[in-house]
Amino acid sequence: MCSTCGCGTDEVRLTVLEHDHHHNDHSTGHIHADHDRDRTHSIQLEQAILAKNDHLAEHNREWLSQHGLAAINVMSSPGSGKTTLLERTIKESGLTLSVIEGDQETTVDAERIRAAGARSLQVNTGAGCHLDAAMIHRALDQLQPERGVVVIENVGNLVCPALFDLGEARRVVIISVTEGDDKPRKYPHMFSAADLIVINKTDLLPYVDFDVGRLTTDARALRSGVEVLTLSARTGENVDAWYAWLANLRPVDGLAHSQPA
Repeated sequence: MCSTCGCGTDEVRLTVLEHDHHHNDHSTGHIHADHDRDRTHSIQLEQAILAKNDHLAEHNREWLSQHGLAAINVMSSPGSGKTTLLERTIKESGLTLSVIEGDQETTVDAERIRAAGARSLQVNTGAGCHLDAAMIHRALDQLQPERGVVVIENVGNLVCPALFDLGEARRVVIISVTEGDDKPRKYPHMFSAADLIVINKTDLLPYVDFDVGRLTTDARALRSGVEVLTLSARTGENVDAWYAWLANLRPVDGLAHSQPA
């Protein structure tokens, strides 16, 4: 169970494809002393779960490095265009990608990735709202990527995925212009953890109220100097900059990974 949001992981399923989010109600009628004890226990449980996850994440990072692989953790809201960007990357970039897809249900995205020409594995989390290091450990064991970049497309969610290190070399946050430019202020933990922010669907900028400069300023207030790319996965505008960023990843990047305080 995720101690942060109460989502369960008992229903996790992995499906290799070759070449209702639920929150527990923690409110009770207990007196304040009981509530404080429950809260303390919850914090201790969360710390223990995250510590175990971080240990497994380091194991994943070492495994990836030993196999000459660099992994990226791609996070966003649902509908930001993550899968569309990956499809285009697989077809056009000349890079070798292996993709671990995270969704609560279905293998739709993993099938899209396979159809684009890459090895893919689907992790279905059931009621879970994020991937964790244990899931990625199992996924890597089944997928057995041989070279290139391992892309972990996390469950669509701007909250819980930011808390869980998966063993990635870099973290990428994708946001579409249709979502609004206030997301760094609303979800600071997600954006403070980003190594790269991709602003997608720039072809729609003339039709929406979205200020690229404002989002960039807000994001860099959370993490100084974070790189920001603007592109359109649909039209191909500026996707070469994304391809170049991926091409510059190195396996040793993962050994130097650290999350901001």
